[in-house]
Amino acid sequence: MKDKAFKKIYIIIIIFSFITLVINSLITIKYLQEYNTNENIIISHIINNVKKEYPDLNEEEIIKIINKQDLSNQNVLSNYGIELQNDAISIANQKIIQKIIITNFLILFTFIIITISLIKLYQYHKNKNIKAIADYLKEINNKNYTLNITSNIEDELSILKNELYKTAVTLNEQERLSKKDKELLKESLSDISHQIKTPLTSINLMLDNLISNKNLTPKERNNLLISIRHKISNITFLIQSLLTLSRFDANAITYKNENVKISKILAEVVNNVDAICDLKNIKINIEGSKSSIICCDYKWQVEALTNIIKNCLEHSYENSKIDISYTTNDLFIKIIITDYGTGISKKDLKNIFKRFYKGENSHKDSIGIGLSLAKTIIEKNNGYITVQSELNKGTTFTIKYLK
Repeated sequence: MKDKAFKKIYIIIIIFSFITLVINSLITIKYLQEYNTNENIIISHIINNVKKEYPDLNEEEIIKIINKQDLSNQNVLSNYGIELQNDAISIANQKIIQKIIITNFLILFTFIIITISLIKLYQYHKNKNIKAIADYLKEINNKNYTLNITSNIEDELSILKNELYKTAVTLNEQERLSKKDKELLKESLSDISHQIKTPLTSINLMLDNLISNKNLTPKERNNLLISIRHKISNITFLIQSLLTLSRFDANAITYKNENVKISKILAEVVNNVDAICDLKNIKINIEGSKSSIICCDYKWQVEALTNIIKNCLEHSYENSKIDISYTTNDLFIKIIITDYGTGISKKDLKNIFKRFYKGENSHKDSIGIGLSLAKTIIEKNNGYITVQSELNKGTTFTIKYLK
């Protein structure tokens, strides 16, 4: 029986049955004792009368006749002048037997009535709870998740009610998050529209200038073409980044984790930003054991670290440096990236990982998506990133990959 409430009723019925049987047994024993007493009086009376009428018979012979198993002659005692049917005590014994039968019947009848009543009472409460659950499900279907039907009773229906409440809470939370996601999506679409609309407008203006202005010199034409190409590159990067973030959000990207030397990842990252380093004459210093290994997706971690170091380079002064150090222990692998540039204000610091966020000191060509993408990649690879910064002194990114 899986229903705990029914088990309780079953136990109550068993206990009640036991008590009923005990009471019935005690009453029966009482009546039987009275019956046996009367039987002994009858037998004693028989023996005394027989001895009085027939002194030649001794007690042993009389008892032998009374206890004789062959009762084919039912009137054996009447031959000695004893009529049991007419004896008052014998009639009393018959009445005792009748009392036992009636008492047992009444106890059994009472037991059946109480058992049926208990089962009916249980069915009533069960049907009441089922109706309450059905009504609650209707409310959930009507998107009403505010009802609370939690119960501390540990029967099956109460457990079901509690699970339904948990489901309602979950659905309520999902609906709230869904609304929040829709609002964020609306904001993101607005940001994307703005990010793409501005360079496209500039490209259209420059193309109109190229087509309609016949007086442009070759150099001016070339500059306009270079500018158009640069803006197209920015749009391409934006679209690729947005597609990548969308794939991460949809869990459509599968990491191909492998053991890779950290030095190899950082060497690839430095190679990606080498041109920017040359333009600003910034040196990147790397410290760490060349044998240190991290289990990760090589391509995506290169992407994440490249975005972080690009951000550092954008905020670094010319002729400065960027320090990168990494260490490992039994719990995690830590990478620290430090620049000595303009720093980030406290107001911007808490927002730098938000999509499309551009701080006060952001580069003019910054889209505000690189750090957000880097954070997403790192977290998907069982890591997390923190940042500390001070204006005009520099910024430090700390990345920890849990083993």
